[in-house]
Amino acid sequence: MSQPTPIPRTPSAYAYPLLIKQLLHTPLAVNPEQEIVYRDQARLSYWNLRHRIGQLASGLHTLGIRPGDTVAVMDWDSHRYLEGYFAIPMMGAVLMTVNVRLSPEQIAYTLNHAGARLLIVHADFLPVIDAIRDQLGTIECYVLACDSSFGMDSAPLPDGFLAGYEAMLASSPPDYAFADFDENARATTFYTTGTTGLPKGVYFSHRQIVLHTLATMTALTSAPVQGRVHRDDVYMPLTPMFHVHAWGMPFVATALGLRQVYPGRYAADHLLALIAREGVTFSHGVPTLLHMLLSHPDCAHTDLSRLKIIVGGSALPRGLAQAALARGIDVFTGYGMSETCPILTLAQVKTPLLADAEAALDIRTRTGLPIPLVDLRIVDDEMRDIAHDGKATGEIVVRAPWLTQGYLGNAAESEHLWAGGYLHTGDIGAIDSDGYLQVTDRIKDVIKSGGEWVSSLELEDLISRHAAVSEVAVIGIKDARWGERPLPVIVLRPGQAADAAAIRTHLHEYVRRGAISRYAVPDHVLFVEAIEKTSVGKINKRLLREKYGAVSPAGGANG
Repeated sequence: MSQPTPIPRTPSAYAYPLLIKQLLHTPLAVNPEQEIVYRDQARLSYWNLRHRIGQLASGLHTLGIRPGDTVAVMDWDSHRYLEGYFAIPMMGAVLMTVNVRLSPEQIAYTLNHAGARLLIVHADFLPVIDAIRDQLGTIECYVLACDSSFGMDSAPLPDGFLAGYEAMLASSPPDYAFADFDENARATTFYTTGTTGLPKGVYFSHRQIVLHTLATMTALTSAPVQGRVHRDDVYMPLTPMFHVHAWGMPFVATALGLRQVYPGRYAADHLLALIAREGVTFSHGVPTLLHMLLSHPDCAHTDLSRLKIIVGGSALPRGLAQAALARGIDVFTGYGMSETCPILTLAQVKTPLLADAEAALDIRTRTGLPIPLVDLRIVDDEMRDIAHDGKATGEIVVRAPWLTQGYLGNAAESEHLWAGGYLHTGDIGAIDSDGYLQVTDRIKDVIKSGGEWVSSLELEDLISRHAAVSEVAVIGIKDARWGERPLPVIVLRPGQAADAAAIRTHLHEYVRRGAISRYAVPDHVLFVEAIEKTSVGKINKRLLREKYGAVSPAGGANG
């Protein structure tokens, strides 16, 4: 088949590659004096940010970093990280964001696998690096970052470190010439841990990050009321900057010229103090972080009525959403995965549906509407589309211009990810007639009991509505008669009481309403002090299955 002819180009016309550096044009033109705040340590303007981006690139160049090299960062959420988000890819190098919550052995594996040549590391993580230094085969240079002195590094450098971050910037010119290059060049690499095997490297190009930024920005700013982000907002991430570019939101906030606040290490009292002091109005994070904030004693004295929070990483329980709404927080779900850069959908409520509070709450806790440019389908095992009636379920597969094109150095897993030309999320979902997606389970987490499919996510949502429940995770446990049965693992609210009978009575009310089948009501319930989490704060169901999968009434399930 013949192909359309490309448009003619005037020899002097500028082709405008979609490079990360282009995201800086608007804030520098329209809001250059806007603040970027790091804890109580630093306050920068966008002019300062651009100046320091140039200095960082110049300093890295002096240390031998060239286009194509990988520079790794181990830091808390900081202005330094934001500078690295821009300077490192803008000079043609690759930014690797190190998951500081992995084990030392996993950190060593990811640094070696990515081929990192230089590591910028916060002083807090020096014990980790010291423990694995002899395992790091590709790193040639270390740069030390400290919080103690903004402007210069005063402490002596540890052995093997060639520079302190601030001293390097102070001695480097800001006028680094950021050249144009192919927009399809790799900009970032990070590692997704999953539940089994070694961490897998995902990677994204400049073009992909710019398009993800523009599409996410369009979705957020096009909302007329609920879930709307605008240029007067104050942004603070509650997702670590090592994790999927903090969901890409620092790029969005910078492109919009928002006031930005970076909290460093997460602690609930500190985060609440920053929200109050700096007037934070927009954030995002996993349900665990939102739960942590709402449960802290300082929360009662903090005004959260201007705050918008996107909750993702795992399902937003209805009970948690109700608690957030009661404090005036505009809370709603975002959906994606490490492989998708990550945003695919946002659960923004269509204006006509806002009048019904119960219906609006239901939508906020759904998985959401696809953002612009996302081609999202639910399909059967033969990749055939399934009806959008809100009931029929299938695997969620997607196409978008920002999805990782594979796993770094892992061709077999890459082909499995992209089987049939769509990226396979591994999630099961349904789409209703209004276009809202609802993830009903992970393929690996779904429970089959006596031939009936039981959704762990649906059960978690319903159990979370019980007044005494603080957190809940539902796993499948082996059963001689039914094959599998659901087991809720529950943390109760302080000072609240409930037993297995109370939880089952609560669920039987939803059976009576027709919301769930009677087969979904668990036989046993386990009450625990805490639920295990992954390195990014998600409920670790693999570990829960290993720990409680063989539980029986005699083995400790309450009832």
